[in-house]
Amino acid sequence: MSKKTKERVSTVPSGVAAGDNPRRPCPCGSGRRYKACHGAADAAEMIVARPFEGLLAETELIALREFVPSATVPLTLQQPVDGVPSITLATVLPAAAAALTRSDRSILLGMQVQTHSGDLSRDLAAALEWALAAEPSSVLPVVGRATEGKRFQDLVVNEPFDVTVHDSFGWWLEAEPEPGSEVALSLERANGAIMPTARVADLPGVYWVDAGEKAHLRWVRPEDEAPLMAALARLSVDDELDLGDGSRYVGSFRAHGRLVPVWDLDRDAHPSEWDGPAKEFAARLEKALAVDEPMTSAQRRARDGILGRQFTLR
Repeated sequence: MSKKTKERVSTVPSGVAAGDNPRRPCPCGSGRRYKACHGAADAAEMIVARPFEGLLAETELIALREFVPSATVPLTLQQPVDGVPSITLATVLPAAAAALTRSDRSILLGMQVQTHSGDLSRDLAAALEWALAAEPSSVLPVVGRATEGKRFQDLVVNEPFDVTVHDSFGWWLEAEPEPGSEVALSLERANGAIMPTARVADLPGVYWVDAGEKAHLRWVRPEDEAPLMAALARLSVDDELDLGDGSRYVGSFRAHGRLVPVWDLDRDAHPSEWDGPAKEFAARLEKALAVDEPMTSAQRRARDGILGRQFTLR
C-alpha cells in the first residue's frame, strides 16, 4: 500500500529538535554544526533510524507500517482533547491519506502514506495535531516535511497496542455504501488487494500472511541486531531455528532500526496452528539471548550464513 524507501544508516537519535543557536553542535552527534546538519534545508530527508524507539509498541508500529494490510489500534492521548471521541491508528486510509476526521470528530491516522520525511514519528505527530484541530469530515492527504515539532512519543500514552486485524477495509466508512456506487466499487477493489493476515499467539510484532504461493511468518524483534544474530546462530547450530514441521527459516530484513526474521510456512496449516510453535520458539530464543559465553566456530559460521540471508527492505 505504501512505497518503501531504502533505510540509510544514521546516528540521528530520536527526538532531535532545532536549537536556538544554529552554530552550536548538532544534537544528532554528527560533529557538525546544527545549521549544516539537521538545521539544513534538506534535513527532512535525513533518516531517523529508529523513529519509534522507546515505545512499548515499537515492533507493532513497524509491522503496521511495513507489511500488515488492514489493521487498527485505539490510541490514548497524554493530554485528552474535548470533543474528540476516539483516535484510531490504522495501517492505511483511503488514497493513502495521512489522517482524516469523521463527522463526530473521531480521528483516523494512517501509517502507510503517500509521502513522508525522514522521521516517521514526527510525521505521525504532525498528522495527529492537524486532526485534533481539524473540522469534522476533513482529510489530510499528505504531511508537510517539517524538521521541528513534537513526535508521536510526545503525544500518546506509551502502552502496548491492542491490534485488530481486519479482512476488509469496511472500517473506512461510517455507513454501508450503496450497492454499485463508486464508493462500493472502490472498497471492493481495495479489499481485493488484501493478503490474508493474522496475528500469531498474540505476540507483539508477529504476523502470519498468505502471500499466494506460500505463507510466511514475519516477526519484528525488539533486540539490537548483534545479540539477536548471535542468538539465532546458536539456535541454528542446535537445529532449533525453524518453527517445526512445515516451516523453514528463510532470512530477515531490516525495518526502522529493527530486524524482522521471516519463515516460510505450510500454506495448508491454519494460522492458529503456529501459535504453539511460535511460543516455543520465543522461549528458545530468550534462552539463547541470555547466553553470554563466546561463540563457537560453528556458531560463528552459522551467524555468517544467517547474515548472508539478510536484505534491506525497500
